[in-house]
Amino acid sequence: MSPDSQNVTSLLHRWRGGDSAALDQLMPVVYDELRRIASRAMNGERPGHTFRATELVHEACLRLMDANIAWQDRAHFYAIAARVLRRVLVEYARTHNRQKRGGGEMPIPIEDAVIVAPEASATVLQLDDALQKLEALDARKGEIVQLLYFGGLTYDEAAASLDISPATVHRELKLAKAWLHREMTQI
Repeated sequence: MSPDSQNVTSLLHRWRGGDSAALDQLMPVVYDELRRIASRAMNGERPGHTFRATELVHEACLRLMDANIAWQDRAHFYAIAARVLRRVLVEYARTHNRQKRGGGEMPIPIEDAVIVAPEASATVLQLDDALQKLEALDARKGEIVQLLYFGGLTYDEAAASLDISPATVHRELKLAKAWLHREMTQI
């Protein structure tokens, strides 16, 4: 375990144990990584958009601080953070979709589907629906997609989080992407 992983894990355990000072120490340590993940999710955002990666991180941090979770380690934290970021993006897309309905969206690769823009709101919702179906069919494949694309974890980190090999992550991700592509391109 790297020193950073050990530090985050230690701070998470102290925070879970009721040490509020640990939360104050934890946030600067994880903030940059959460900001990087959010920036990746917001990549391709149109200029002048009112929703920024910083706001995405802040909303996710507020939700994570309010969550009553028995944090296990750094990978567990980022796995949960990935779920929270996904929920924030989906809620934003639903709100935006209510304001601006549209049809005829073009299918896009999953790597590009996590951007948040008015024209992509329906795609984010379509991706969320497809991910929910995938999770119902194969929870591990859904978790792998979530950890890698919404959580920003590496193959090795996702493998450690799920207690599987990186080769299994790679193999299952290929199957998950194919399934999601088929699901999102069906009419």
